[in-house]
Amino acid sequence: MRVLVVNAGSSSLKLSVMDDDELQVEREVTTPGNEQAEEEAILEVIASAGPFDAVGHRVVHGGTELVEPVLIDDAVVEKLRALTDLAPLHQPRSLKALELVRRLLPTTPAIACFDTAFHAHIPPAAATYALPSEWRERWDIRRFGFHGLSHAYASERARELAGASAAGGGHGAGMRVVTCHLGAGASLAAVKDGVSVDTTMGFTPLEGLMMATRSGSVDPGLVLWLVDHVGLPASEVSEALETRSGLLGMAGTADMKAVLQAESAGDVQARLALEVYVHRLRAGVAAMAAAMDGLDVLVFTGGVGERSPAVRERAAGGLSFLGVAIDPTANVAEPDSEIGTVDATVRTFVIAAREDRQIARDVRRTLRVGVASGAGS
Repeated sequence: MRVLVVNAGSSSLKLSVMDDDELQVEREVTTPGNEQAEEEAILEVIASAGPFDAVGHRVVHGGTELVEPVLIDDAVVEKLRALTDLAPLHQPRSLKALELVRRLLPTTPAIACFDTAFHAHIPPAAATYALPSEWRERWDIRRFGFHGLSHAYASERARELAGASAAGGGHGAGMRVVTCHLGAGASLAAVKDGVSVDTTMGFTPLEGLMMATRSGSVDPGLVLWLVDHVGLPASEVSEALETRSGLLGMAGTADMKAVLQAESAGDVQARLALEVYVHRLRAGVAAMAAAMDGLDVLVFTGGVGERSPAVRERAAGGLSFLGVAIDPTANVAEPDSEIGTVDATVRTFVIAAREDRQIARDVRRTLRVGVASGAGS
């Protein structure tokens, strides 16, 4: 089955044509907000690589209703539109791409695949905020988690690479994996035996780790103080936390490679930015391991996770108490590779982020289920 995968992220638009698990065409637009460039890219791929059996769209937020991949219709689009406030950097971009492709390929089945779906069944203790019950029930307030497509693929790939030797008796049976998706957005997931049991992002993609332009977790009292005491409009605080914080806010650039170069040149702010980034990353990994009562496999994926040996080395440097140890020589290898030392009790891998492959798999599975359901009705 040939699937056109449309992945509209916060910092790029990625288009892939997958024939089963094989990548046939790949195109990326790295100028977010340049609608003309994105439309031209979509038109070019459709014209040059079509026809397609189906289209798979990455959608960041599915809310409490959309917890599995779903065939897109007008009702689904309206539900996605209603969730825009919870993912303001992502949802509008996904919807724009989705609507354009629907117009261009009106008869091709289109499936929405959600970043929240992988985390939809994390235990109540991990999903629940300690807020008044009437708030939680009235507005469906819970920790959703994001980057689920990446975490699902990376954890399964790690299980394949580690095999039965990492834990348990079967092919990765009972394996406890922490996946570190480190890119423009960043999050961790605790995945036990293939199932997400905890993650660092929450009600929105703003919670958790420090990111390229996002603050990650901050004291909610600070936000209230900025609004009530300083008098900043809530919209300005929101915009700053989403687009002017993180690496950009601390080091003046959202590019991790540039931050590392600035640190090497003696830039004090760049050094502090990296120290904060790694401090929170280490703390997050430890918390994810605690959710599973231990750790068998640690995975780095995403743009920073795959391409920054320095970040991987620094993160691992504070995780030796968990059994993590990185081999400096292996650490410069290409994905999909093992980078831990031979005597480390935790195995560490760098794995290429393949949301396109995960989406294509979800599309095929959803359409097969739909056909089977139709045949039996």
